[in-house]
Amino acid sequence: MAAITASMVAELRAKTDAPMMECKRALTEAEGDLAKAEEILRVKLGNKATKAASRITAEGVVGISISADGKEGSIIEVNCETDFVAKNDEFLQLVKGCAALVAGKNPADVAALSALPLGDGTVESTRAALVGKIGENMSVRRFARVQAQGKLVSYIHGGAKIGVLLDIVGGDEQLGKDLAMHIAASKPKSLDASGVPAELLDVERRIAIEKARADNKPEAMLEKIAEGTVQKYLKDVTLLAQVFVKAEDGKQTVAQLLKAKGATVAGFTLYVVGEGLEKRSNDFAAEVAAQAAAAKK
Repeated sequence: MAAITASMVAELRAKTDAPMMECKRALTEAEGDLAKAEEILRVKLGNKATKAASRITAEGVVGISISADGKEGSIIEVNCETDFVAKNDEFLQLVKGCAALVAGKNPADVAALSALPLGDGTVESTRAALVGKIGENMSVRRFARVQAQGKLVSYIHGGAKIGVLLDIVGGDEQLGKDLAMHIAASKPKSLDASGVPAELLDVERRIAIEKARADNKPEAMLEKIAEGTVQKYLKDVTLLAQVFVKAEDGKQTVAQLLKAKGATVAGFTLYVVGEGLEKRSNDFAAEVAAQAAAAKK
């Protein structure tokens, strides 16, 4: 059996907010598998075990650039080591320049973006010079470029920690703004059920079955219970099925709102700074350095 170290327990506790001893028991039962241990805690403790999973451990900002006609745009996440640098004007100018280059030049990846001209040199030389001046590492983590089917609408929230780029067909300007704000607040994983990864649904199904068994539900009911849980999960994480945050009756879904307005959503991109890194902050500098080194190659 794998040795359960104090650092493993601390990492699971940071992700789940579960009590220390519960984390240790779950890791022991999972033989050191962190993901499996998290599932075990969710079965025992419910959603309380995931309330800390969205905590942001990385610093940086999200930048967005949209063409004047609203047909082309980009969204980008650029990371740094501290929130102090994330507010630095020169760092923010670097982010703005990179977002414009992604929108205008459509680079294939971070390495291609790094080689594009910016200022008196390239993105990489500008980044390196800024690192030398400020004394803190930084790098482009990810970006996306969108060619709109309709018109692009953007929303930035929380000191540029959350950014949304929305492609909406039809409707007025206010509808686009409202939906972009809804996405930032509700954080859907996809437009509809077809975009939700199968592995996420499998996790929800397994947890539902184990919780039902723990509650002594009949075996014959387990699959039905699991399917009900999955459908509820899909309503929570797909944009069209979510209840619109500004619904006057508290019931109108985004799909119903769009139908009433004669509009559709072609797609959206949501970035939350640090999302998915799942690392303690003292590990982040190493990740940024690794990304920067990869960009130079």
